[in-house]
Amino acid sequence: MTSSSTLPALAGRHCHNVVNPFHSTHYFAPEFAAELATVGLENRSAGYFAARSAAMGAVGPGTITATFYNFNHELIARHVPHIWSVTTPEAVLEARLRAADAALRRLLGDEAVASPEMAEAAELALRATEGCTRHARPLFAAHADLPVPDVPHLAYWHATTLLREHRGDGHLLALLDAELDGLEALVSHHATGRGMSYHGVMTTRGWSEEQWAAAQDRLRGRGLLDAEGELTETGIQLRKDLETATDRLDRAPYEHLGAEGVARLTELAAGFTTAAMDAGAFPAALFGKG
Repeated sequence: MTSSSTLPALAGRHCHNVVNPFHSTHYFAPEFAAELATVGLENRSAGYFAARSAAMGAVGPGTITATFYNFNHELIARHVPHIWSVTTPEAVLEARLRAADAALRRLLGDEAVASPEMAEAAELALRATEGCTRHARPLFAAHADLPVPDVPHLAYWHATTLLREHRGDGHLLALLDAELDGLEALVSHHATGRGMSYHGVMTTRGWSEEQWAAAQDRLRGRGLLDAEGELTETGIQLRKDLETATDRLDRAPYEHLGAEGVARLTELAAGFTTAAMDAGAFPAALFGKG
């Protein structure tokens, strides 16, 4: 954060870190696969590409590669544009919302879903999204055009989706400025020990072991990785600089909400996200450094 920020240091990042997983829970839920199957998408990768891109319309593989960034274009092209010959973006968006509803009710329980705290979280998160901007943020802008669901837990989920995509769009700008391609971004992030495991990356992003090794070699050539595939001091600093740049590009919604609102949203979001994680929202095999 810059010195002109009205927020405590890293407040926006800390809020994002507990808001983002709430949005992501549905991707790993059995309800997601089941609902996408009802509209003709039984392959999980096809379902993911359709669900996350549907707000942009029936876009082609190039648009998805550009906006998702770290997926192998060849994997995307296996499923897109074929997905739009078996279903429509409108049907996918409806299925995605049904999946989010069912998954959140299962993970959190009806009492939490209907709680005053959930309504408060929705109000705060939606207020934060008022500070977001559409320009150069295609995934955020597309989702911002969708209607806000009527019920609080889905309104909150919608708002977390907007906040997640707003930060994500900005992060891609930072990655481009750092001259990291999609796979190099994955390799360097994996080396931090955060995010998806190697198994998780390789089973979802469509890259081969040879492509992974080649990206490691490119990063070694820049002095960012050592011989064992760990980040060098230069690599560690690059990843820190990336997050700082992303914080700056994502500052607006949290500045708009204000320090008190950000602190309260962080508190509420942490509670809901922790409950979802404790209920098994994320498969352990897909996360960690292994």
